[in-house]
Amino acid sequence: MLNIVLFGPPGAGKGTQSQHIVEKFQLIHLSTGDLLRSEIAAGTPLGQEAKLLMDDGKLVPDEVVIGMIDNKLKANEDAKGFIFDGFPRTTEQAKALDDLLKSNDDSISGMIALEVPDEELISRLLERGKDSGRADDQNEEVIKNRLKVYNDQTAVLKDYYSKQGKFQEINGLGTIEEVFGRIENAIEKA
Repeated sequence: MLNIVLFGPPGAGKGTQSQHIVEKFQLIHLSTGDLLRSEIAAGTPLGQEAKLLMDDGKLVPDEVVIGMIDNKLKANEDAKGFIFDGFPRTTEQAKALDDLLKSNDDSISGMIALEVPDEELISRLLERGKDSGRADDQNEEVIKNRLKVYNDQTAVLKDYYSKQGKFQEINGLGTIEEVFGRIENAIEKA
C-alpha cells in the first residue's frame, strides 16, 4: 500500500494538492479536517466540541481523531493506499498511526511537507475565509495562533519522519501544477 502523510501549515495547499494526489495515485483521501467538519455540520456533540476548539485555533483531542481514522481505514480495506491530510499533527499521533498501520501489516510510505512562508499563508487563509465563510480563516489573530500551534507542536514531525528516512520537503510556492509536479516526483521516490 502507498500511504502518504501530506504535511504543512494551514493554507499551504494540502487540500488542493490532495485532490491531485488522489487522482494520480488512486489513494483514499483521509482529511481529519473534513471528518471533523462533517461532524460539525451534523451537529453531533463531537462536532460541537470540535467547532469550539477549531474556532480558537486549537487541536481536537488525539483519541477522537485516531478513532475516526481507524474507522475510515476499516471502511476502506481494499484501498491502494491513503493520503493523510492534517494528521498526524504531533509525535504521539504519529506513533499511534504507526501502531495502527502496523496492526494491519502496513506502514507510512513517506511524508511530504509543503513549505510556504508565514506571510503568504496568512494572505491565503484570509482570502479563503472570504470565499469559504470559515470563522477560523477570517481573523488574522486566530490564523497567527494556528501557525504558532503548528510551529510549536507539529513541526517536530519533520524530525520523527526524517529519522525513519521518510521525510521530503517540497517548496509550496508556485502554480498548483508546479507544486504537484514536485510532489509527484517525491511520491515516486517514496
